[in-house]
Amino acid sequence: MEIIYTVKESNKTIKQILKENLFISDRLLIFLRKNKLIYYNNDKLINLNITAKLNNTIKIDLNFEEDNSNIIPVKMDLNIVYEDEALLILNKPAGIPVHPSILHYTNSLSNGVKYYFDSINLKKKIRPVNRLDRNTSGIVIFAKNQYVQECLIHQMQTKEFKKFYLAVVEGHLEKLEGTIDAPINRKENSIIERCVDENGERAVTHYKILKQNFYRNYDLVKCLLETGRTHQIRVHFSYIGHPLIGDTLYGNASKYISRQALHAYKVEFVHPISKKLMQFTADVPKDFSLL
Repeated sequence: MEIIYTVKESNKTIKQILKENLFISDRLLIFLRKNKLIYYNNDKLINLNITAKLNNTIKIDLNFEEDNSNIIPVKMDLNIVYEDEALLILNKPAGIPVHPSILHYTNSLSNGVKYYFDSINLKKKIRPVNRLDRNTSGIVIFAKNQYVQECLIHQMQTKEFKKFYLAVVEGHLEKLEGTIDAPINRKENSIIERCVDENGERAVTHYKILKQNFYRNYDLVKCLLETGRTHQIRVHFSYIGHPLIGDTLYGNASKYISRQALHAYKVEFVHPISKKLMQFTADVPKDFSLL
């Protein structure tokens, strides 16, 4: 993949344009310059401090290979929502982690993506852009190169990247819609559990009730995350007295579902290459749809 940028600014160096307009990190910039992968009017560029002229072109060659042998390829049935040269968007089932770990060395979603990349001869590192808990289902985005990953992370920081979830909470909320603004921190003496703590990082969850089930005593809510703290939705609803059903870490087990009832059903962002606004949704899994 190549990035081609036509200069629209006056009195900016090429380095400034790459960092300020294309949001290329210092780390990636050093690598690109060292490997002579930056072109100015189709000529290989070494000096990034020259002033770019209007309507001239800057090209970045991202077709270099990377070592991704740190992840073992394992064949999986991936539920692909969307794919192009920049992105692979999957609907992750519950029960599978995104990243390999000691306990899940060969059965993470990244292992399946590594196998898929090998099958299409894509020699790039495995780069999940967003992360979901093992027992949360829904959309996970994998960037096919470092530049795309950095662009989407930048959009998360500027709130352009929007993440929507469906959650089922115990009982009935007082308001049909609202915002939970409560800081989250790691719980003392725990490496997994989080809690609301005034010394934690700010965490903001916006919610709206979609359905109220009075027979089973729960609400189905749509959540929009303004921040992305670990376990944010689970912690926030537990904090206000309405934990997610099936969430044994922050609430109670449920006879209706064997995991926390949380599904990342929609994302919205600007495509790093085409600059078009993109929206993707993931079908809810069977255990969630039966609630």
